[in-house]
Amino acid sequence: MKRIRSTHILWAVAAVLLIGFYTIDVKSNEASVIPLPNFSSTAKATKAKTSEKDKNPKVNAAKEDPPSAIQTLNNAFVNIAKQAKPAVVTVTVTQTVEARQNPLAQFFGEPQHSQEYKRKGLGSGVIVSKDGYIITNNHVVEDADQVKVQLYNDEQYDAKVIGTDPQTDIAVIKIDAKNITDDNVIKLGSSNNLRVGELVMAIGSPLQKHLAQTVTMGIVSAKGRDIGLLSKQGGYENYIQTDAAINPGNSGGALVNMDGELVGINAAIASQSGGNEGIGFAVPVDIAKHIMKSIIKNGRVIRAYLGITGSRVDNTMAQALGLNVAHGVIVGGVKDGTPADKAGLKEGDVILTMNGQPVQDFESFRTQIATSSPGTKIKLGINRNGEQKTVTVTLTELPKNLAMNQNQPQQQQQMGKDLGFKVHNLTPDIAKQLQVDSDVNGVVVTDISRGSDAFHQGLRKGMVITAINHKPIKDVSDFNSAMSDVAKSKNPVALLRVNAQGAYTYIAFKLD
Repeated sequence: MKRIRSTHILWAVAAVLLIGFYTIDVKSNEASVIPLPNFSSTAKATKAKTSEKDKNPKVNAAKEDPPSAIQTLNNAFVNIAKQAKPAVVTVTVTQTVEARQNPLAQFFGEPQHSQEYKRKGLGSGVIVSKDGYIITNNHVVEDADQVKVQLYNDEQYDAKVIGTDPQTDIAVIKIDAKNITDDNVIKLGSSNNLRVGELVMAIGSPLQKHLAQTVTMGIVSAKGRDIGLLSKQGGYENYIQTDAAINPGNSGGALVNMDGELVGINAAIASQSGGNEGIGFAVPVDIAKHIMKSIIKNGRVIRAYLGITGSRVDNTMAQALGLNVAHGVIVGGVKDGTPADKAGLKEGDVILTMNGQPVQDFESFRTQIATSSPGTKIKLGINRNGEQKTVTVTLTELPKNLAMNQNQPQQQQQMGKDLGFKVHNLTPDIAKQLQVDSDVNGVVVTDISRGSDAFHQGLRKGMVITAINHKPIKDVSDFNSAMSDVAKSKNPVALLRVNAQGAYTYIAFKLD
């Protein structure tokens, strides 16, 4: 009995071990064939190589698995950033500003003194040619006394402002750097082809110089945004909206698509805190390209001209006109002799399309016209009293008098910077405050730099300039014209006849 029991026990133990062996093996086989995305072929290859290795232990180990879709996408982002970053620069500016020492002095009869100090600013820019041309924002370099550019490799250069356009917030600056290669020049894309929802990268120098070439990522949230940022100067807005992180200092930097092409110049943010809240705006590269080419070629911005006034077609207007859709521009007036007049556009026409693309509102339509080149032919789809028509218009150059009115604020700012003082038209109210006779014509000095030659020669705030080099001055336009003539002359010295509290005197100073 003992022998039988012992034998039975041995057989029982053997059976348990055998069953346990198969159980473990089955579980391991189930684990090895768990389906995972993109790993089925790899699992088969691994199994085949394992079998071969069992037969021949000298067979080399299997190669690494191919990259996953996520790794491939990640590598693509890295390559795009690597390609675009060398073209993005840091722009630092220095500006001389004047501040009162005691803002309450006027209330206590004390003399008002002012003190000059240097204020520094930070922005970004994008190299667009091997010649050293850089696109940035106008507000980055506006009123700057000195502009410096730091490249991707930390080299620094003095930059020259070639031209600015406050109406689109675009500026072109240039550096003399001999080592700019194709790797430092960004490829220019097309913002017209950009789609809402498309992935984009924003590259720039947010907040401080040491954060240069910061890369953030997002999507195109919207196109054709008019946010009223440039309304004071009669600007043209057609912003790209993105949720890529943009902060102060990013202005002038690059908005890049997934082909590594420049599609926008980062310009503004909508924020309640002053920092990024996921609502950033960029000037479309198609507008920036037009402005840049015009500035480099002509020394100024040349705009196209249609010659109409108009307003947006909203829901109420659409109902009144019997239109099925609420978009387009209703023509309020057509100026005689303009391209619109010659093409046959009439008051009351509703412009629905331009070159086959829907016209959303008057602001975007106006921007499209102004950022086109003179001589461009456009096809306008219009609704005239319920009848659909197509009108072909050849745009001309914006008349000089209209261009001068648009550029007057910019000219005044530049003139004030060059001379070291600013002037304003003499109004009856100002004349009364300055104790100047009402029959006196001229311009009043509203601000003057203590470091300017004019200040050293005796010109002061509140003086009225009535003549320049014996030429009478009636308003700011006369002043700008006279000073321009002085600057172009062989002897750039201005002789001012000024009225100070009713008394006349002469002041002469040199123009730098």
